[in-house]
Amino acid sequence: MVNISLTGLSILLCALIMFTRLPGMELLGIGVNWALVWVVVWSLKRNAWQGAIAGLGLGLLQDALTSPYPLLENGVVNASPTHMLGLVLVGFLTGKFQKDRYFQEDFISVALLTFGMTLLAETVIALQLVLIGDRDFSSIWLAHQQIALCSAILSSLWAPVIYVPMNLFWERFWPNN
Repeated sequence: MVNISLTGLSILLCALIMFTRLPGMELLGIGVNWALVWVVVWSLKRNAWQGAIAGLGLGLLQDALTSPYPLLENGVVNASPTHMLGLVLVGFLTGKFQKDRYFQEDFISVALLTFGMTLLAETVIALQLVLIGDRDFSSIWLAHQQIALCSAILSSLWAPVIYVPMNLFWERFWPNN
């Protein structure tokens, strides 16, 4: 019960802090991708499928909180990119990497993994924008470079803020996890 409560509390904290822009949490108007950071940290202690399910849940939550368009408007489905696909992929790959022991679990490895996974998730969103086709490829690619790098830098720098307390909690209460 404590595990579920603290997991839910950490998700709520990440969802609330998503809208906060304190000094050091923004670069060129781009903020930290807290949902992605949470999925990476969560997936480090889980298998690939549990990571994918966490990505699905957090992706749907992030879409619900940040989507600028209603899904249906005057009976027409609005096409907008979703964070869900990228976060599912991030959760799956992080769980897979951890299970295969490709890297150690320390905060530097977590920061590097978060950097790479942020680039991957932002690329998935850019590809969705290309498929939607309401903008030309060059403008999407130019914006993608700025967004992906800024988000990756910030998310990787702030990843230990989520990783350290969650890892200490899991080691203390669930040493076999």
